[in-house]
Amino acid sequence: MTFRARILGAAAGGGLPQWNCGCENCNLARAGEIPAQSQSSIAVTANSADWAIINASPDIRTQMAQASVLHPTDLRTSPLRSVLLTNGDIDHVAGLLTLREQQAFDLFATAEIHQVIADNPMLDALNPAFVTRTQIALDEPFELVAGVTARLFAVPGKVPLYLEGAQVQTDLEGEQTVGVHLSVADKHMFYIPGCAAMRPALRDRLEGADMVLFDGTLWQDDEMVRAGLSQKTGQRMGHMSMSGSEGSIAAFQEITVGQKVFVHMNNTNPVLRPGSTEKQAAQQAGWIVAQDGLELEV
Repeated sequence: MTFRARILGAAAGGGLPQWNCGCENCNLARAGEIPAQSQSSIAVTANSADWAIINASPDIRTQMAQASVLHPTDLRTSPLRSVLLTNGDIDHVAGLLTLREQQAFDLFATAEIHQVIADNPMLDALNPAFVTRTQIALDEPFELVAGVTARLFAVPGKVPLYLEGAQVQTDLEGEQTVGVHLSVADKHMFYIPGCAAMRPALRDRLEGADMVLFDGTLWQDDEMVRAGLSQKTGQRMGHMSMSGSEGSIAAFQEITVGQKVFVHMNNTNPVLRPGSTEKQAAQQAGWIVAQDGLELEV
Protein backbone atom coordinates (compact mmCIF):
# COMPACT_ATOMS: atom_id res chain seq x y z
CA MET A 1 0.00 0.00 0.00
CA THR A 2 1.10 3.55 -0.76
CA PHE A 3 0.10 6.46 1.43
CA ARG A 4 -1.16 9.39 -0.64
CA ALA A 5 -2.04 12.85 0.63
CA ARG A 6 -3.65 15.53 -1.50
CA ILE A 7 -3.56 19.12 -0.31
CA LEU A 8 -7.14 20.29 -0.77
CA GLY A 9 -6.45 23.67 0.82
CA ALA A 10 -3.06 25.12 1.76
CA ALA A 11 -4.17 28.42 3.29
CA ALA A 12 -5.29 29.33 6.79
CA GLY A 13 -8.75 30.70 7.60
CA GLY A 14 -9.94 33.20 5.00
CA GLY A 15 -7.90 31.68 2.19
CA LEU A 16 -5.91 33.61 -0.42
CA PRO A 17 -7.18 36.09 -1.37
CA GLN A 18 -9.19 36.79 1.75
CA TRP A 19 -12.42 38.53 0.71
CA ASN A 20 -11.83 41.75 2.69
CA CYS A 21 -8.03 41.97 2.59
CA GLY A 22 -5.97 44.30 0.43
CA CYS A 23 -2.53 43.08 1.49
CA GLU A 24 0.19 42.47 -1.09
CA ASN A 25 -0.45 38.74 -1.36
CA CYS A 26 -4.23 39.09 -1.71
CA ASN A 27 -3.91 41.74 -4.41
CA LEU A 28 -1.38 39.63 -6.31
CA ALA A 29 -3.66 36.59 -6.07
CA ARG A 30 -6.65 38.58 -7.35
CA ALA A 31 -4.56 39.74 -10.28
CA GLY A 32 -3.54 36.16 -11.04
CA GLU A 33 0.13 36.92 -10.42
CA ILE A 34 0.48 34.35 -7.63
CA PRO A 35 -1.61 31.20 -7.08
CA ALA A 36 -4.78 31.55 -5.04
CA GLN A 37 -5.14 29.06 -2.18
CA SER A 38 -8.24 27.71 -0.45
CA GLN A 39 -8.69 26.99 3.25
CA SER A 40 -6.89 24.27 5.19
CA SER A 41 -7.76 20.64 4.42
CA ILE A 42 -6.17 17.43 3.14
CA ALA A 43 -7.42 14.11 1.76
CA VAL A 44 -5.59 10.84 2.44
CA THR A 45 -5.74 7.24 1.20
CA ALA A 46 -3.79 3.99 1.28
CA ASN A 47 -5.47 2.28 -1.68
CA SER A 48 -6.37 5.20 -4.00
CA ALA A 49 -10.03 4.18 -3.82
CA ASP A 50 -11.16 4.96 -0.26
CA TRP A 51 -10.44 8.48 0.99
CA ALA A 52 -10.61 10.38 4.27
CA ILE A 53 -10.66 14.16 4.56
CA ILE A 54 -8.96 15.82 7.50
CA ASN A 55 -10.74 19.07 8.36
CA ALA A 56 -13.85 20.15 6.49
CA SER A 57 -12.97 23.52 5.01
CA PRO A 58 -15.67 26.04 4.00
CA ASP A 59 -14.20 25.59 0.50
CA ILE A 60 -14.75 21.84 0.46
CA ARG A 61 -17.25 21.74 -2.43
CA THR A 62 -14.80 23.42 -4.81
CA GLN A 63 -11.86 21.48 -3.39
CA MET A 64 -13.57 18.15 -4.05
CA ALA A 65 -14.69 19.25 -7.52
CA GLN A 66 -11.08 20.02 -8.39
CA ALA A 67 -9.86 16.63 -7.12
CA SER A 68 -10.87 13.92 -9.59
CA VAL A 69 -10.00 11.23 -7.03
CA LEU A 70 -12.92 12.48 -4.91
CA HIS A 71 -15.50 12.59 -7.71
CA PRO A 72 -18.59 10.35 -7.43
CA THR A 73 -18.18 6.92 -9.00
CA ASP A 74 -21.93 6.36 -9.46
CA LEU A 75 -25.21 8.22 -8.92
CA ARG A 76 -24.72 8.67 -5.17
CA THR A 77 -21.49 6.78 -4.57
CA SER A 78 -18.54 8.76 -3.27
CA PRO A 79 -14.94 7.73 -2.49
CA LEU A 80 -15.28 9.72 0.76
CA ARG A 81 -15.42 7.32 3.69
CA SER A 82 -14.63 9.53 6.69
CA VAL A 83 -13.91 13.04 7.94
CA LEU A 84 -11.57 13.81 10.85
CA LEU A 85 -11.47 17.16 12.69
CA THR A 86 -8.34 18.46 14.44
CA ASN A 87 -10.10 21.35 16.19
CA GLY A 88 -13.36 23.28 16.21
CA ASP A 89 -12.19 26.29 14.19
CA ILE A 90 -14.72 27.62 11.68
CA ASP A 91 -12.29 27.03 8.82
CA HIS A 92 -12.11 23.34 9.82
CA VAL A 93 -15.78 22.54 10.54
CA ALA A 94 -17.94 24.82 8.37
CA GLY A 95 -17.55 22.48 5.38
CA LEU A 96 -19.58 19.86 7.23
CA LEU A 97 -22.66 21.78 6.14
CA THR A 98 -21.75 21.05 2.52
CA LEU A 99 -21.46 17.33 3.33
CA ARG A 100 -25.06 17.07 4.58
CA GLU A 101 -26.39 15.63 1.28
CA GLN A 102 -27.40 12.16 2.55
CA GLN A 103 -23.92 10.74 2.09
CA ALA A 104 -22.75 8.06 4.49
CA PHE A 105 -19.42 8.70 6.20
CA ASP A 106 -17.83 8.51 9.65
CA LEU A 107 -17.11 11.74 11.50
CA PHE A 108 -14.15 11.34 13.85
CA ALA A 109 -13.08 13.83 16.52
CA THR A 110 -12.27 14.07 20.21
CA ALA A 111 -15.12 14.30 22.71
CA GLU A 112 -14.48 18.04 23.19
CA ILE A 113 -14.62 18.78 19.47
CA HIS A 114 -17.74 16.64 19.07
CA GLN A 115 -19.35 18.68 21.86
CA VAL A 116 -18.60 21.88 19.93
CA ILE A 117 -20.37 20.34 16.92
CA ALA A 118 -23.30 19.13 19.02
CA ASP A 119 -23.77 22.57 20.58
CA ASN A 120 -24.37 24.10 17.13
CA PRO A 121 -27.94 23.22 16.03
CA MET A 122 -27.16 24.10 12.42
CA LEU A 123 -24.88 21.07 12.25
CA ASP A 124 -27.83 18.84 13.09
CA ALA A 125 -28.24 18.92 9.30
CA LEU A 126 -25.78 16.02 9.34
CA ASN A 127 -28.35 13.24 9.36
CA PRO A 128 -27.37 10.57 11.93
CA ALA A 129 -28.86 7.94 9.62
CA PHE A 130 -25.93 8.64 7.30
CA VAL A 131 -23.21 10.30 9.40
CA THR A 132 -21.82 8.32 12.32
CA ARG A 133 -20.24 10.56 14.96
CA THR A 134 -17.43 8.70 16.70
CA GLN A 135 -15.51 10.05 19.68
CA ILE A 136 -11.81 9.28 19.68
CA ALA A 137 -9.68 9.31 22.83
CA LEU A 138 -6.18 10.73 22.63
CA ASP A 139 -3.54 8.17 21.63
CA GLU A 140 -6.22 5.58 20.83
CA PRO A 141 -5.53 3.88 17.46
CA PHE A 142 -8.46 3.65 15.05
CA GLU A 143 -9.00 2.95 11.36
CA LEU A 144 -9.46 6.31 9.67
CA VAL A 145 -9.99 4.73 6.26
CA ALA A 146 -9.06 1.37 4.74
CA GLY A 147 -5.38 0.71 5.37
CA VAL A 148 -4.76 3.90 7.39
CA THR A 149 -4.45 3.75 11.17
CA ALA A 150 -4.71 7.08 12.97
CA ARG A 151 -3.94 8.34 16.46
CA LEU A 152 -4.82 11.76 17.81
CA PHE A 153 -2.50 13.52 20.23
CA ALA A 154 -2.56 16.84 22.02
CA VAL A 155 -0.51 19.74 20.70
CA PRO A 156 -0.22 23.20 22.27
CA GLY A 157 -3.02 25.42 21.02
CA LYS A 158 -6.16 27.30 22.05
CA VAL A 159 -9.91 27.08 21.79
CA PRO A 160 -11.60 28.46 18.65
CA LEU A 161 -11.96 32.24 18.47
CA TYR A 162 -15.74 32.05 18.94
CA LEU A 163 -15.25 30.19 22.26
CA GLU A 164 -12.63 32.52 23.73
CA GLY A 165 -13.38 34.06 27.13
CA ALA A 166 -11.89 37.04 28.91
CA GLN A 167 -8.70 35.09 29.58
CA VAL A 168 -7.14 33.10 26.76
CA GLN A 169 -4.46 30.44 27.18
CA THR A 170 -2.80 29.98 23.81
CA ASP A 171 -0.77 26.86 24.60
CA LEU A 172 -3.34 24.54 26.15
CA GLU A 173 -2.72 20.83 25.70
CA GLY A 174 -5.84 18.69 25.60
CA GLU A 175 -8.59 17.66 23.24
CA GLN A 176 -9.30 21.09 21.75
CA THR A 177 -6.28 21.06 19.37
CA VAL A 178 -4.82 17.80 18.16
CA GLY A 179 -2.30 16.46 15.72
CA VAL A 180 -2.81 13.28 13.72
CA HIS A 181 -0.38 10.37 13.48
CA LEU A 182 -1.15 8.37 10.33
CA SER A 183 0.32 4.90 9.82
CA VAL A 184 0.28 2.79 6.67
CA ALA A 185 2.18 -0.49 7.11
CA ASP A 186 5.58 0.61 8.47
CA LYS A 187 5.31 4.23 7.26
CA HIS A 188 4.46 7.10 9.61
CA MET A 189 3.04 10.48 8.68
CA PHE A 190 1.88 13.42 10.81
CA TYR A 191 -0.61 16.21 10.11
CA ILE A 192 -0.41 19.19 12.47
CA PRO A 193 -2.08 22.28 10.97
CA GLY A 194 -2.08 24.19 14.26
CA CYS A 195 0.66 24.23 16.90
CA ALA A 196 1.71 26.93 19.37
CA ALA A 197 5.07 25.49 20.49
CA MET A 198 7.53 22.65 19.89
CA ARG A 199 7.79 20.82 23.19
CA PRO A 200 10.10 17.89 23.97
CA ALA A 201 7.30 15.30 23.88
CA LEU A 202 6.20 16.48 20.44
CA ARG A 203 9.79 16.53 19.18
CA ASP A 204 10.25 12.94 20.36
CA ARG A 205 6.98 11.88 18.72
CA LEU A 206 7.99 13.28 15.34
CA GLU A 207 11.54 11.91 15.32
CA GLY A 208 12.06 9.52 12.41
CA ALA A 209 8.73 10.27 10.69
CA ASP A 210 8.48 9.67 6.96
CA MET A 211 6.46 12.85 6.46
CA VAL A 212 5.27 15.77 8.60
CA LEU A 213 2.74 18.34 7.39
CA PHE A 214 3.10 21.22 9.85
CA ASP A 215 1.60 24.57 10.83
CA GLY A 216 3.01 27.31 8.59
CA THR A 217 0.60 30.11 9.51
CA LEU A 218 3.05 33.04 9.70
CA TRP A 219 6.61 33.67 8.61
CA GLN A 220 7.29 35.85 11.66
CA ASP A 221 5.36 36.29 14.87
CA ASP A 222 4.39 39.97 14.41
CA GLU A 223 3.75 39.66 10.67
CA MET A 224 0.13 40.81 10.80
CA VAL A 225 0.94 43.65 13.19
CA ARG A 226 3.69 44.93 10.87
CA ALA A 227 1.27 44.75 7.93
CA GLY A 228 -1.27 46.89 9.80
CA LEU A 229 -3.88 44.15 9.63
CA SER A 230 -4.21 43.04 13.25
CA GLN A 231 -2.91 43.56 16.75
CA LYS A 232 -2.57 39.81 17.24
CA THR A 233 0.73 37.99 17.00
CA GLY A 234 1.07 34.42 15.87
CA GLN A 235 1.53 33.32 19.48
CA ARG A 236 -1.69 35.07 20.47
CA MET A 237 -3.47 33.10 17.75
CA GLY A 238 -1.93 29.82 18.96
CA HIS A 239 0.56 29.30 16.13
CA MET A 240 4.32 28.94 15.86
CA SER A 241 6.01 31.06 13.22
CA MET A 242 8.29 29.61 10.57
CA SER A 243 11.31 31.84 11.19
CA GLY A 244 13.27 32.87 14.27
CA SER A 245 15.05 31.00 17.02
CA GLU A 246 11.72 29.72 18.42
CA GLY A 247 10.24 29.04 14.98
CA SER A 248 9.43 25.75 13.30
CA ILE A 249 12.34 25.83 10.83
CA ALA A 250 14.78 26.05 13.74
CA ALA A 251 12.88 23.46 15.78
CA PHE A 252 12.93 20.88 12.99
CA GLN A 253 16.68 21.18 12.53
CA GLU A 254 16.91 18.85 15.52
CA ILE A 255 14.34 16.35 14.21
CA THR A 256 14.97 13.71 11.55
CA VAL A 257 12.03 13.72 9.12
CA GLY A 258 11.77 12.37 5.57
CA GLN A 259 9.52 15.05 4.01
CA LYS A 260 8.69 18.35 5.74
CA VAL A 261 5.68 20.23 4.36
CA PHE A 262 4.28 23.56 5.48
CA VAL A 263 0.47 23.82 5.44
CA HIS A 264 -2.10 26.30 6.77
CA MET A 265 -0.38 29.52 5.58
CA ASN A 266 -1.99 32.85 6.43
CA ASN A 267 -2.76 35.15 3.51
CA THR A 268 0.01 37.52 4.66
CA ASN A 269 2.77 34.89 4.64
CA PRO A 270 5.48 35.81 2.09
CA VAL A 271 6.23 32.13 1.37
CA LEU A 272 3.02 32.16 -0.69
CA ARG A 273 4.85 34.30 -3.26
CA PRO A 274 6.90 32.14 -5.65
CA GLY A 275 10.46 33.41 -5.75
CA SER A 276 10.29 35.31 -2.45
CA THR A 277 13.40 35.22 -0.28
CA GLU A 278 11.32 33.69 2.52
CA LYS A 279 10.11 30.82 0.35
CA GLN A 280 13.65 30.22 -0.85
CA ALA A 281 14.86 30.15 2.76
CA ALA A 282 12.20 27.59 3.69
CA GLN A 283 13.10 25.41 0.71
CA GLN A 284 16.82 25.65 1.48
CA ALA A 285 16.00 24.36 4.97
CA GLY A 286 14.40 21.31 3.37
CA TRP A 287 10.74 22.34 3.44
CA ILE A 288 8.04 21.96 0.81
CA VAL A 289 5.58 24.87 0.83
CA ALA A 290 2.21 23.30 0.07
CA GLN A 291 -0.18 24.56 -2.60
CA ASP A 292 -3.71 23.52 -3.44
CA GLY A 293 -3.67 20.33 -5.49
CA LEU A 294 -0.21 19.18 -4.39
CA GLU A 295 -0.02 15.39 -4.07
CA LEU A 296 2.47 13.64 -1.82
CA GLU A 297 3.32 9.95 -1.49
CA VAL A 298 5.14 7.72 0.96
